Amino acid sequence: MLCLLSPEDRVPANHPLRAIKRIAETALDEMSPLFDEMYSSMGRPSIPPEQLLKAQLLIAFYTIRSERLFCEQLDYNMLFRWFLNMSMVESSFDHSTFSFNRARLIEHDVARQFFGRVVAQARSSGLLSDEHFTVDGTLIDAWASMKSFKKKDTKGGEPPDDPGNPTVNFRGEKRRNDTHASTTDPEARLARKGDGQPSRLSYSQHALMDNRNGLLVDVRIAEANGFAERDVALGMLATETARWRRRTVGGDKGYDRRNFVERCREIGVTPHVAQNVNVSGGSAIDARTTTWSGYAISQRIRKRVEEIFGWMKTVGNFRKSRYRGLVRTELASYFVGAAYNLLRMARLTAEVA
Repeated sequence: MLCLLSPEDRVPANHPLRAIKRIAETALDEMSPLFDEMYSSMGRPSIPPEQLLKAQLLIAFYTIRSERLFCEQLDYNMLFRWFLNMSMVESSFDHSTFSFNRARLIEHDVARQFFGRVVAQARSSGLLSDEHFTVDGTLIDAWASMKSFKKKDTKGGEPPDDPGNPTVNFRGEKRRNDTHASTTDPEARLARKGDGQPSRLSYSQHALMDNRNGLLVDVRIAEANGFAERDVALGMLATETARWRRRTVGGDKGYDRRNFVERCREIGVTPHVAQNVNVSGGSAIDARTTTWSGYAISQRIRKRVEEIFGWMKTVGNFRKSRYRGLVRTELASYFVGAAYNLLRMARLTAEVA
């Protein structure tokens, strides 16, 4: 018996991925000149870059733990094939395709540009306010074991009792970033989120959120050094304020530092950060800011950024990086951030319709 079947016929008309696919493909169509520059017309046919980028979105949407597992599911998942514009008889690509193309995506800054195109669509659709924002940061676990965190001057030594999982005794040893480094991921830093929390090899992730609809305007990865939260926030604000008049930015107590508050005011941003009365020298936020009703609104809405981090770490599976190095981790961060925005935009446009 002959059966003619198309994935398009099997996906419900009201499936959430339909709206997401339209927005994503609009952004990818705008990037076509870049893809033409990246890939040569000579040689063996390559996997279309649009498929690889949309595959990264599916990995985030469906909490797939690895690219190898995604390629396995692509063989029998009709919904995935429809999203990637693949036919029922087309062969799935190998998981190594992601690795071979990763350096090319990094070289041409594809992930950041794709994220920027998605944000531009949100702005053109009126989903961004360009008036009130929130900054915050979190820690992302590095793809490195604590056993790899060794003294920098260590050379050789006795062979491990178990090469795959050696026995290591850290008792009585003070480990610091200035004296130790990970042999697996040297760019990772030992950090902890707060007092009483365990220290982990980490990177810091930073987000700039629009207060109107809780969309990400910018997301970045930096070294977890204790100062990156405020430094990166100022960098994101300085980039965005080129198109603003005076605007406001909310934040938690960690941003209540005089140098951060003063720098915000210099670039035309009113800091609506939470007061930290226990900081040395007292809070940098006074009654000139706290008495305004907008300050209380910013303090209430700023908590939405935690929902973004929560989605990225649980559904997006970005609690721990799957890659080594800051650049590769940031590449993944842009894809997960774009996935969150696409999901949020699809829901917002559906509510409007």
